Amino acid sequence: MKEFTIHKNDCGQRLDRFLTKQGLSISVIMKTLRKKDIKVNKIRQPADYKLAENDVVRVFLDDRFFADSHKDKLKFENISTNLNIVYEDDNIILIDKPVGLLCHYGVCKTSDTLINRVKAYLYKKGEFDPQNEHSFEPSLCNRIDRNTCGIVIAAKNAASLRIMNEKIKLRQIRKVYLCVLSRVPDKKEATLTAYLEKDSDPDKNNPVKVTDRKSDTNKTIVTKYRVLDERGGLALAEIDLLTGRTHQIRAHMAYIGCPLVGDGKYGRNKVNKKFPLFGNRQALCSYRLEFRFESGGENESRLDYLNGKQFEAGSVWFLEKFYSG
Repeated sequence: MKEFTIHKNDCGQRLDRFLTKQGLSISVIMKTLRKKDIKVNKIRQPADYKLAENDVVRVFLDDRFFADSHKDKLKFENISTNLNIVYEDDNIILIDKPVGLLCHYGVCKTSDTLINRVKAYLYKKGEFDPQNEHSFEPSLCNRIDRNTCGIVIAAKNAASLRIMNEKIKLRQIRKVYLCVLSRVPDKKEATLTAYLEKDSDPDKNNPVKVTDRKSDTNKTIVTKYRVLDERGGLALAEIDLLTGRTHQIRAHMAYIGCPLVGDGKYGRNKVNKKFPLFGNRQALCSYRLEFRFESGGENESRLDYLNGKQFEAGSVWFLEKFYSG
């Protein structure tokens, strides 16, 4: 038998979802519920029961059904805590991610990722102890490519994570990007609409495809750009994402014939070679974040103080190169 006392970061989620995070499969959970071998405060509850703080969940199963709750929990202990923090409070951290750092563990098989640095930082501050958590870990609310720099949001607690994810879904957090285009667009300002298709095989690292025709498998993308300056055939542009798809900025701007400088996947190598100052990384930065919350939503008041605030990255590595080229 396993017993779990529900902490602040566990409450608000469904009983079945909490139990899947303890290593139980849905089929095992449903079978055990039918047998009345899962109790909350000594009472049988349905799978969609919303857990409350200090609830006691008892599951009458052998330990072999559960994941090792301590396995890999401190894998970030020796990770660097080097973070360029733009803003921090009790609920969130805004980090200016540098070029070259992965947001999460990926194909490069490195544990030195942005999220692990956040966990290590909070652990050493005494704000996060994985041994005291059943299911929650500090998490990133958004992510950017390894070779893109700029602001990433991390949530320190489960309630803030839920709110931030909901606000991003509702487009109530505006993310503005800066980039350098290898060609000046014909129109200095425009809102572009097209359709993007991602490779269905997650193991492949193929470019996404952009087309002007809708299909059953692609998704609509809307990208707003504004040329801020021109220099030597290049354009410094501000991008406002009205939808958020994989590689949207890079793929969409390349589709109109204006790929980002340094982009080896969607740009052209012979063009990139003309601008060696930028190296082999795309000139793209998520440089400004604006909170534009609207009323409504679960526990929204928790983050009301952020409404109307905006934050900018401290520096953009390619601006000096753009003006010195």
